[in-house]
Amino acid sequence: MPEGSLRHDEVMGMLNEYGFDFEEELKKLPGKPGVYIMHGQMDEIIYVGKAISLKNRVRQYFRKGADGRAKIEKMMPQVTRFEYIVTDSELEALVLENNLIKEHTPKYNTLLKDGKTYPFIKVTLSEDYPRLMFSRQMKKDKAKYFGPYTSSAAVKDTIDLLQKLYHLRSCNRVLPRDEGKLRPCLNYHMKQCEAPCQGYISKEDYREHVEQALEFLNGNYQPIRKLLEEKMLAASEHMEFEEAAGYRDLLNSVNQVAQKQKITNSDLEDRDVVAMAMDQGEAVVQVFFVRDGKLMGREHFYMTLAPEESKEAILSSFLSQYYGGTPFLPKEIMMETEPEGKEELEQWLTNRKGSKVTIRIPKIGQKEKLVELAAKNALLVLAKDRERLKREEARTIGAMREIANWLNLPMVTRVEAFDISNISGFLSVGSMVVFENGKPKKNDYRKFRLKTVEGPDDYASMYEVLSRRFLHGIKEQQELKQKGMGEEFGSFSVMPDLIMMDGGRGQVNIATKVIEELGLSIPVCGMVKDDNHRTRGLYFNNVELPIDVSSEGFKLITRVQDEAHRFAIEFHRSLRGKNQVKSILDEIEGIGPKRRRALMKHFSSIEEIKAADIEDLRKVDGFNRASAQSVYDFFHVEHS
Repeated sequence: MPEGSLRHDEVMGMLNEYGFDFEEELKKLPGKPGVYIMHGQMDEIIYVGKAISLKNRVRQYFRKGADGRAKIEKMMPQVTRFEYIVTDSELEALVLENNLIKEHTPKYNTLLKDGKTYPFIKVTLSEDYPRLMFSRQMKKDKAKYFGPYTSSAAVKDTIDLLQKLYHLRSCNRVLPRDEGKLRPCLNYHMKQCEAPCQGYISKEDYREHVEQALEFLNGNYQPIRKLLEEKMLAASEHMEFEEAAGYRDLLNSVNQVAQKQKITNSDLEDRDVVAMAMDQGEAVVQVFFVRDGKLMGREHFYMTLAPEESKEAILSSFLSQYYGGTPFLPKEIMMETEPEGKEELEQWLTNRKGSKVTIRIPKIGQKEKLVELAAKNALLVLAKDRERLKREEARTIGAMREIANWLNLPMVTRVEAFDISNISGFLSVGSMVVFENGKPKKNDYRKFRLKTVEGPDDYASMYEVLSRRFLHGIKEQQELKQKGMGEEFGSFSVMPDLIMMDGGRGQVNIATKVIEELGLSIPVCGMVKDDNHRTRGLYFNNVELPIDVSSEGFKLITRVQDEAHRFAIEFHRSLRGKNQVKSILDEIEGIGPKRRRALMKHFSSIEEIKAADIEDLRKVDGFNRASAQSVYDFFHVEHS
């Protein structure tokens, strides 16, 4: 056998059940740079990689122990086929790999979770009368950009401050074309703009104001401080205290902006400082933004880690994903650990920026201290986030565990809750909401427009909704089984561990009847409300279970009930146009639109209005004994 050739038993699957011949396809791989794409059992993309030589790199995956990474050993048994895209260079492969990872978020690639774009201050120098603008993108135009900044609020505050300090316009008028066409705006009358729209200031004088604003943005605060102090003192001497207070406030704003800047180096370079903390499958990358030698801000990013990924590989993934999306590239990136493929990344960054970008790993001095500081911050964020995750787990998975314990069930992962909305009487609709592991799974929500029930009959409506839901689920399971597919591939085929009904004994009995008729075995409980329409407990196995209202399980039950009700009402409103649906309340003599609205606001359903006695009805806003009697008689006399 020639050296370097593949033994048949070393290649996974060969001609597999999906009709893909690995050995034959491996022979076709070119010895050129490009991107390779691994597909899983559902033909989904599970991994994207780049290579100098596709032939050499991809073949390594099919040799035992050739790659050596634990995540690859876990991934390869799931690969059903691969494909590749040839590029002209390894740099092109890097760009393409980054784009494909962002597009498909493969399971076995490390992913940057944050899709943030950071704001800039844009100065429109190409205009005759330039403006300061908030921008999310730095384009190749004639404008000057400052940033990126980490706080949108800080950018807006700075723009507002500079407009007031230097009397710069904030309007969108095209000048000088629109000069004199409209009256000056309020800013002119408030002495915050010189009204170039009226020709009250020359281009030359206005440009001087712009230049002063640029000085400020470049960090030269002293001239404006001195000017504001002089004006504040002069106004005070002339006993113009209101004007002096205005200058004082502006001075305080300037000082606040100035204090946020910290000199980190005297070379006035733009650089990013990148450090990472990772623990128990979680990672946080901290980035410090240094602009013109000043620490302008910082931001952290959460990473979804691929299994058994190294720190060097994670940092490499972060750099390619983050700098592939940000419009600004610094001259230097300082890191605590050298990323995988450092030289390749530097060349790619340099090409993107159009000038040299260097990745440095400082070992001593002030730069090393700044990297260390970033690492400490990343560790703090990770620790803080872990506490948040623990709290989140308690209110979700922990809450589900509590509910399972109350009902003496072994496990509750998926809960389905149902509700009927028929406030308008003649159009009943149903809703199904789904919670998995304590969180709403909105893709599995379903809406039902009643087909067999007329009028406000909640029990009959619920029977129809539940029957349709579970009949559909049974049918879908059978179809998937015939195709050799699992239940997870159907929208209705996954059955809940628990059904929660928005009500007590009556609703539970209806659901139990449907489940028994269909031969299913799913526990059913009711979410019971008190006299004030607040959740008070669960009705299960003919017993109402009192629940600690401060527990996470109780809070989850309330969220489920509220969500089911909200979703049903939202669907009902979407179907109900003005005068589209005739309400049963319209037929009650002496009850006009105002009292109908009050009834619907006070009670959550027609059933509750039906069940109310005269004293309950008198509690409705705007109701007296006569109107309460009229509603009561309508449901208990005329409709008996």
